[in-house]
Amino acid sequence: MSETETASAEEPVGAVTVVFGDRAELARAFHRHLATSAVERGLIGPREVSRLWDRHILNCAAIAEFIPSGSTVVDVGSGAGLPGIALAVARPDVRITLVEPLQRRVVWLEEVVADLALTNVSLVRARAEEVRGSIVVDLATARAVAALPVLAGWCLPLVRPGGRLLALKGRTAAEELAASEAELRALGAVSWTVRTAGEGLLVEPATVVDVVAGAARPGRPARRRASGSTRGRGAAGSTGGSSTGRDEGSADGPPDLSKAPSQRGRRRRSD
Repeated sequence: MSETETASAEEPVGAVTVVFGDRAELARAFHRHLATSAVERGLIGPREVSRLWDRHILNCAAIAEFIPSGSTVVDVGSGAGLPGIALAVARPDVRITLVEPLQRRVVWLEEVVADLALTNVSLVRARAEEVRGSIVVDLATARAVAALPVLAGWCLPLVRPGGRLLALKGRTAAEELAASEAELRALGAVSWTVRTAGEGLLVEPATVVDVVAGAARPGRPARRRASGSTRGRGAAGSTGGSSTGRDEGSADGPPDLSKAPSQRGRRRRSD
């Protein structure tokens, strides 16, 4: 199947129109980047191309309904821009900071953000623990590859008191949340629930663990792995990532879509 056939045959036009509105063409341009250059550079596995719309782009963008107008958002471990870029396309009123430690992912993200002219997106090359204190936002998002308490430990320090973590999880989200309540409370969370976005519209509705942060609590200072940890769009940066050049990533990275689902499900270690 050709690139054009893949992009058109797999698109659920009705859902794309509802979720992205008059920015649907931008969403299609993002889809083309994922189906081509992201595959070529190992950010997306070839087997994922046929389900990019339902499983990835729409699934991520659907959580925009949980984000108040004018919010500031940090997307931790942005990887292939999921959910960060999908949300930025769907919600131009929201300012989104993509935090990603791996250099080759950062380069690809910069190219996509520039090509789509997403003026509501900024990019920082760092790990989540390296930007504590320098980033404080209304919401944090992450496409979860870690246990919920670990994910909350990365993300809650980046949101203001009363701010929220929206963690995209799978079908066992409720069970994981129930098992994580003590750790969430210790991290300063004051409430938590499981929410579903896109029901009745998407083939695969998004399951989200929504965690509300309480007042800031003292904690361990962020560990600095190297100097110069942040990188703005077009600026030089030298921290985070892996010297091996493998896209198997960071502990705070997104799902490695270059791996088969069974392999991704077993991953729990970082480079």
